[in-house]
Amino acid sequence: MTEVTANSDEESPEAREKREAQIQESVLLDRARLGDLEAYEELMRNIQPRIYSLLYNMCSHKEDAEDLLQEVFLKAWQSLPKFQGKSSFYTWVYRIAVNRAINFVKKRKRRQGYSLDDVDLGMERDPALVEMAGTQTPLRDSYLKELQEKLNTALQTLSEKHRSVVIMHDIQGMPHHEIAEILNVSPGTVRSRLFYARQLLQPLLSDLRKSPDET
Repeated sequence: MTEVTANSDEESPEAREKREAQIQESVLLDRARLGDLEAYEELMRNIQPRIYSLLYNMCSHKEDAEDLLQEVFLKAWQSLPKFQGKSSFYTWVYRIAVNRAINFVKKRKRRQGYSLDDVDLGMERDPALVEMAGTQTPLRDSYLKELQEKLNTALQTLSEKHRSVVIMHDIQGMPHHEIAEILNVSPGTVRSRLFYARQLLQPLLSDLRKSPDET
């Protein structure tokens, strides 16, 4: 008993927070499996921003991303009784989202045209794009639109499997092993796809981080 207490005292705040979050997720999952819709919605609320960011960057259109988000949530709810917990709930839902997005992009031609509202919403939900936008300037509106259009256009030149890896790693900051688990491939395959995609994107995005004041 003394040894367990000592180990508990040595637990870092980050580790304690992670453990408590896992316990809370487990409790919510148990409730959701029994048909508790409120518990399921709470689970989804925690991961919705990142799921939306993936879908938005995959399909490059706000309305399509929102429709896909609803499809992902419905699919996960319907499949919840089959979820065996071999991976985390987040990884499982993310895998559903990636598959939905890839199928959507394959079957439907990418829509043309962007609005400033679409750009700002995408920026707001994707912290990586906020960082790239820099501080506000008189040219902010035109710059944000140009930045998002360049990113969207460049991403659309990639195959779906390469695009998804770039979004998850370079935009959302996921580690290789987590992406590998989601895509059901090896970490080496993730690294290979990422390297190849970056080679293709580099000439297209060479001036993406340049601020409007530097032009």
